[in-house]
Amino acid sequence: MTPERPRRPQNLQLRSVLAGEAAAAAAEVETALSTPADSTSAAFFDVDNTVMQGASIFHLARGLHRRQFFTTREILGAAWKQAYFRVVGVEDPDHVADARSSALGFIEGHTVAELEELGEEIFDEAMAHRIWPGTRALAQLHLDQGQRVWLVTAAPVEIAQIIARRLGLTGAMGTVAEHVDGVYTGRLVGDLLHGPAKAEAVKALAEQEGLDLSRCSAYSDSYNDLPMLTLVGDPCAINPDSRLRAHARAEGWRIRDYRTGRKAARTGLVLGAAAGAFSGAVAAGVALRRRR
Repeated sequence: MTPERPRRPQNLQLRSVLAGEAAAAAAEVETALSTPADSTSAAFFDVDNTVMQGASIFHLARGLHRRQFFTTREILGAAWKQAYFRVVGVEDPDHVADARSSALGFIEGHTVAELEELGEEIFDEAMAHRIWPGTRALAQLHLDQGQRVWLVTAAPVEIAQIIARRLGLTGAMGTVAEHVDGVYTGRLVGDLLHGPAKAEAVKALAEQEGLDLSRCSAYSDSYNDLPMLTLVGDPCAINPDSRLRAHARAEGWRIRDYRTGRKAARTGLVLGAAAGAFSGAVAAGVALRRRR
């Protein structure tokens, strides 16, 4: 008897589409009952190092660590694995599949209400003072012009929505974690909202809300967000990494840098390696469990 062959993992593009559609469906639209002055144009903002200094998932993970959701040894091990993948550039397919299947596993068994409550606390203690005033002013400019403004981030959608609500934005799209009866299962809907998945989320929301993407704007610091940036008629690089800065200059895009020269250099060298690896490890979702 021939043994049953293991099921092949879903195609990456399909995962991106599923993640994008889930994020668009979960987008919080606070102005749903009113008609915006400019109903066909909007602005989309990445969060990490675009709206907020540093990585939101890092601040979330640190806040959860303080609340004993996982141990220091566990998170350091996760950071090392992600850093190894980034430096070597070769990822074991089994490890990648395991990472995807357990992404955001540290919230498994917890309730949506619990994460939202803790997210509010963590925003106040670790994120509020890290918002870039210049980026916030740009978002407010779009709102003043009667346009809607959404955040688009790989962070959990519940945290993204807290940030959007605190900044007075329309809503947010983020990574959607599966939950049943208000309790997280530890699995994702689709994949992390990263790279191509962000573009899929924007396209799905544009269709849902009747937006003309040629009249929309998008903002990011990362070359990884080119799929989203190239969707719109008005892309802008904010605090860009070196690859995005070069691309933006070549294409004649707007560039805004709210860092000092020293801070910009430190951000490019240090955050791209250390904090990027750490936050990426958490977002990649090594299954971390709360110590009971």
